[in-house]
Amino acid sequence: MTTDIAVEDRESAPRLDNQDPSIFGQTPWQTVGPFFHYGLPWKGGADLVGTSDMGARPDLFGGEHYVLNRSSSTGTPDGAVIDLAGQVFDAKGVPILDAMIEIWQANAAGRYASVDDARDDAPLDPHFVGFGRASVDADGVYRFRTIRPGRVPGPGNTLQAPHLAVSVFGRGILKRLATRLYFDGGDGNDVDPVLCAVPEARRHTLIARQQADGRWWFDIHLQGDRETVFFAL
Repeated sequence: MTTDIAVEDRESAPRLDNQDPSIFGQTPWQTVGPFFHYGLPWKGGADLVGTSDMGARPDLFGGEHYVLNRSSSTGTPDGAVIDLAGQVFDAKGVPILDAMIEIWQANAAGRYASVDDARDDAPLDPHFVGFGRASVDADGVYRFRTIRPGRVPGPGNTLQAPHLAVSVFGRGILKRLATRLYFDGGDGNDVDPVLCAVPEARRHTLIARQQADGRWWFDIHLQGDRETVFFAL
């Protein structure tokens, strides 16, 4: 024998989706990834000037797997060649050994290799792409070889100082961290509209400094008292 129950009197089964109050609460902590940072950078991904292997982590590959070709060189780009290096640190000042860094920059004349930069007052460089990617090495150091960029237009008819856009990736970073690298003593640092928008006491976190060996050194601190200034994009 069955009994018909009016629709308005029926009790629905417990909800099992994410609106079910019975499953509300803090979810377990998990590390995001792995991202296989050793596989994402390619041979020469950090060499924007030549055809070296800079950027990849051959020490993490078996020799039989390290077979991808380097980027093809079309010629030597114009401008002053510079070497960049630095480390990525956590809140305790410990180097992070599996970070990955990307850079994006204008060429020596101050123009980007992008369809969004359609200016005709600065020439394109057919031998310079302006984009690079590098893993940190076993000591937590990243390295790039590139061209010192020229100045580019800024907001409000201003002119920005030479700089590189820098992105940081790593375990636990859900979204890339975006920052900038300026050069110590760079032309226009004192009037750059972005750098001047940063509190003066923290601007030093965006400044690369030249070492005795000629390299420009730029450390990135993810947290802590020396935290690098990051930008919301």
